[in-house]
Amino acid sequence: MIHRTRRRSILTGLISSALLIAAPGVLGAEKLIWLLRDLPPLVVVDGPQKGQGVIDQLMPVLMANMPQYQHVVMRVNRARALQMLHAPSLTCDPTLIWNPARARWVVYSTPVIALQGNGLAIQRQNQLQIAPFVTDGKVDLSALLNSHALKLGVIAKRSYGEVIDRQLPQSPAHQIFIHYGGNPMSSLLRMQQADRLQALLGYWPEIQVKARQQGLSPDSMIFYPVLGAPALQSLYVGCSDTPEGRRVIGRVNDILAHQGREVIIKSRAQWLAPESSVDHPRPLLPAPTDAH
Repeated sequence: MIHRTRRRSILTGLISSALLIAAPGVLGAEKLIWLLRDLPPLVVVDGPQKGQGVIDQLMPVLMANMPQYQHVVMRVNRARALQMLHAPSLTCDPTLIWNPARARWVVYSTPVIALQGNGLAIQRQNQLQIAPFVTDGKVDLSALLNSHALKLGVIAKRSYGEVIDRQLPQSPAHQIFIHYGGNPMSSLLRMQQADRLQALLGYWPEIQVKARQQGLSPDSMIFYPVLGAPALQSLYVGCSDTPEGRRVIGRVNDILAHQGREVIIKSRAQWLAPESSVDHPRPLLPAPTDAH
């Protein structure tokens, strides 16, 4: 089991500035809580691209087409979001990865969009340090962690996809730092700059956006996909697995198949990267897929 390094003082901020935004709905209608967090290219909370994430642009469409609910948006971190999805209230998260553990208590929509998968980011100056573990531009994450060559930063309770999720618990506990607080990617980047950890996991556009917000040049970092992990990672809307949650997902699927598709196609174009080397990967947001 991964060593859970946490600061108790940070845990009091699990609801990261718990921002609640009520959207118009039927007076007295059932409350539908949407759980969001800063996660470029899906949700962008700060900076020049604020509100331009794929999910940022999809949410008004979902709400407008479900007027029977009183929509409430809460900004919470991943750990808190998973706690709330366990609760009996009607709660949904539009940025979920499917994994077997969550599927026991979360009902999923059809895929919203496919992203380039999570991978490992390091500072360019440390490139030679992990070179022995790189094959065809992909890093052998398990071998790297078991070599004790570096310390890796991860976000608490976040799923990085089935392949990576299986490897992390099997790696030396002291090689992994788990961040439980608010704005975790920014904090991990600061720790990386201070050499308290040498690598971190995340989506490349997420890391790039957060690096710029920290005043760092994304060109100073290199991104590696993880060996054995799929190139693309499907993202879903997930709701608490209750009768009402299943009804919401049924409606979400209808919206994604019609009005939502046009929004996603338009918004994805803003997040395409030029095709080049591993440090500037292939297009980040392929066309939406209809099957997982």
